[in-house]
Amino acid sequence: MKIGTDSVLLGAWVSLEKNPFSILDIGSGTGIIALMLAQRSYAELIDAIEIDENAYEQCVENFENSSWSDRLFCYHASLDEFTNEIEDKYDLIISNPPFYSEDYKTENNQRDLARFEDAMPFNHLIESVSKLLLKSGSFSLIIPSKEEENLISLALEVSLFPNRILHVKGTSTSKTKRSLIEFSFNKTEILTEELIIESSRHQYTSDYINLTKEFYLKM
Repeated sequence: MKIGTDSVLLGAWVSLEKNPFSILDIGSGTGIIALMLAQRSYAELIDAIEIDENAYEQCVENFENSSWSDRLFCYHASLDEFTNEIEDKYDLIISNPPFYSEDYKTENNQRDLARFEDAMPFNHLIESVSKLLLKSGSFSLIIPSKEEENLISLALEVSLFPNRILHVKGTSTSKTKRSLIEFSFNKTEILTEELIIESSRHQYTSDYINLTKEFYLKM
């Protein structure tokens, strides 16, 4: 699977101010976000969950070949299985969840699993996070902006409050496409910001470059 802009955005944006000891990446795919946080942090435990077998195998290979292999571990499991069996709780949970909820599906079952919300419904994700997150921890994810209000409502039902929100636009004239949201069990004033990716075709804005340049070979 190709590395998408969504994963890079989330991995770069997630706050590490609290110096988390333990991190969990839900739906890790090939492990890009977990690897980015290993690069950015001193977290001693970085776990990942991936249900798709091919993505899981690639994730394990990527972890083993990285400079942080001693801190990274991927579980081949569903979120249900993991939540019910694991006893640990985490300082930081991250997710770039499957979120395409359109009615049509492609002929590629693996791509469908990665891209469609029915592979990981938001209410299931939020409920699991509320059980796996330490009371002092935080949860960050990236979703289509059209789902922002719905997701925040679901989170409030389990006492997870939005603390930071980043609205992402492709260009200054395009609609807001993605929302990155940080939740915690503490209710605070919400810090809302905007990020524009391109000033023109393939011309990245300084804000996007400054956020992501540590992770691209050419930027």
